[in-house]
Amino acid sequence: MGAADAVPGVSGGTIAFVTGIYEELIHTIKQFGPSAFGAWRRGGMAGLVAHLNLPFLLPLLLGIAVSLVSVAHLVVWLMEDHPLLLNGFFFGLVLASALVVSRHPADWRWWHILPLVGGLLLAHGLPSLMPLVTELGSREVMLLVGGAIAISAMILPGVSGSFLLLTMGLYGTVMDGIRGFDLGLIGLFGMGCAAGLFAFSRLLSWLLDRFHTGTLQLLVGFIIGSLPVLWPWRELVRYQLGPDGQMIPLDYRYLTPGDYALLTGDAPQLVAVVALMLAGAAGVLLLDRTGRRPAAMRGNETHGAGSDRASSDRPSSDRANKEEGSDA
Repeated sequence: MGAADAVPGVSGGTIAFVTGIYEELIHTIKQFGPSAFGAWRRGGMAGLVAHLNLPFLLPLLLGIAVSLVSVAHLVVWLMEDHPLLLNGFFFGLVLASALVVSRHPADWRWWHILPLVGGLLLAHGLPSLMPLVTELGSREVMLLVGGAIAISAMILPGVSGSFLLLTMGLYGTVMDGIRGFDLGLIGLFGMGCAAGLFAFSRLLSWLLDRFHTGTLQLLVGFIIGSLPVLWPWRELVRYQLGPDGQMIPLDYRYLTPGDYALLTGDAPQLVAVVALMLAGAAGVLLLDRTGRRPAAMRGNETHGAGSDRASSDRPSSDRANKEEGSDA
């Protein structure tokens, strides 16, 4: 997830979705709030650890943090020197992700096409709204708002928080701050991220509880809608300059490899790009296959214990508050 979140056009939420931890992640994030104090008063430290689902969350956060710091240098280099190869790999990854998560559940109905189309339209139109953040003026306010938007996008499959930061003109600033350990910048950006997580995780959890299949189809729409952003052979046709003079991409023209070579004079690297597309797709299919095995084992254990699937996938203190029989 950390590696994906560092790349404009790719969402860590997509990785969470494919590996089967997405809904547990959303419900776990939602547990951070005033209810955690009540869990601590009732059960002490053990109650707090169970309420916050820390055995799940801490390894995940550690992996994301290590990957963000280590991958930041690699991603900047690849974006500058090998953009076709980087985009090719993640195009294959996201395309396979869309195929994996688009399987229709048993309660799928024809009207679930509507949230699917809604997700496609939102994924297409959202980046064009992000340059409005640059009109906030104050760099501090931009970092707070940008953090809240980016972290919300990062937990949405198919919506790249890094790409939205890029269209806000903040990607370079934030990545340089992370690489240089600028504590002031990281603190402001982190405060925005915390506020965005607190609000958006609750909204997503509520939607998954009450409109489970419709919400999943919305997320599939987001994933499919993000594919054009990752197409390797493209030409930037519209942009604007940010407050620090950086280029903010607004619109692209998508090309065939041959047209790309004619237009730019650069080699399209077709064989290498296609090979990396296939490698990205194969990685997702492998993750999906290995992720479904533990899920199936948990499902068998749950049925044997006579409890519903929802309660096995959520933090224990939240189970009693949910409707029995939910498939979330």
